[in-house]
Amino acid sequence: MIKRPEFEEVAENLKEIRYNVKNAVAKYRDPAEHVDIMAVTKTVDPEKINFAVSQGILLLGENRVQEYLSKKDFYDKKAQVHFIGHLQTNKVKYIINDVTMIQSVDSLKLAGEINKHAAANGRVMDILIEVNIGDETSKSGISRSSLFELAKQVSELDSIRLRGLMAIPPIGCDEGVFERMRELYNELKESYPHKSVDTLSMGMSGDYELAIKHGSNLIRIGTKLFGARKYLEVL
Repeated sequence: MIKRPEFEEVAENLKEIRYNVKNAVAKYRDPAEHVDIMAVTKTVDPEKINFAVSQGILLLGENRVQEYLSKKDFYDKKAQVHFIGHLQTNKVKYIINDVTMIQSVDSLKLAGEINKHAAANGRVMDILIEVNIGDETSKSGISRSSLFELAKQVSELDSIRLRGLMAIPPIGCDEGVFERMRELYNELKESYPHKSVDTLSMGMSGDYELAIKHGSNLIRIGTKLFGARKYLEVL
């Protein structure tokens, strides 16, 4: 792959992100703990994404079904794809055989649709429940008060595997918001010890070090890795 100036920028950005992640883990956590870095691919062209994969990024986060469908055939197959954006029930069928996890489950209706299509395709879909930890009306996600009822309902579906929680803390919020997410995650793990609850997806370009401090083991990085978003031309 020919390196272009923007690819060199991605390489430098990734080097800095990895350095910061390593330091945050060493400072706040057991140094043996691992934090996965996900590349958020919204509006990023596949060639640039594949360069990130060549540098060791093996998790891609997709926000929009239509955009993903236009790009997926160009992706390096070494990387796994998670769906992280708001997902309409009528679009589940388009991604059910391509993604390895859906992080944005926030209703029983959506979980049921995922379960139906997963069963029809002979697979079990890993999911995270998205929590609206800041109680923001502009954001999707289940409320804290409704989380454990939804977790109970989801855990009873045969073709879904509950792996943990996802959140987007409000920009500039205090650390207590991150700590509340860690508490919810730990409570979920204790409530389902026989399940595969092992993922707290929290932290983006502006707050990933703080998220790591408060227990995140999967951070979702877009701008800090690829630079400012731009309009994506139709492929």
